[in-house]
Amino acid sequence: MKNKFLMVAGIGALATGLMFAQNGTPTQTAPANRRAHAGQRFARVLNLTPDQKAQARQIMADARSQATPLRQQMKQNRLALREAIQSGNDAQIDQITKAEAPVRAQLAAIHAHAMEKIFATLTPEQKAKASQMHRFMGPNAAHRRQQQAG
Repeated sequence: MKNKFLMVAGIGALATGLMFAQNGTPTQTAPANRRAHAGQRFARVLNLTPDQKAQARQIMADARSQATPLRQQMKQNRLALREAIQSGNDAQIDQITKAEAPVRAQLAAIHAHAMEKIFATLTPEQKAKASQMHRFMGPNAAHRRQQQAG
């Protein structure tokens, strides 16, 4: 289960990168550029076909449109939380943070379903490569890379 989650996270990096690489402009923010670079690298290592890249872009675009209202809600929650913190309203802080959890869960589910769809477009060989690559993504990835290098 953990390996599948990490593999899906790796596919997520790929898809996110493909999504941002599609319209790469110099005005992108640094995180967007990092995601694009990671996605391009992942696509290159897996040797994705143009059709697979296009499918991943479409899947991510669909997920983005599903997530837009939830992201707007998260933004409103952050603003309300900031106000509650500044006013010292403990009850409101608790209320806002409790309301945020289901929204985060919905966003995670949208992302996971998108990654599942992208993973389904891979060939068996690409899936095997993606499984090997998952070790280098996710929590403690930098530490694992240092251990292998040293």
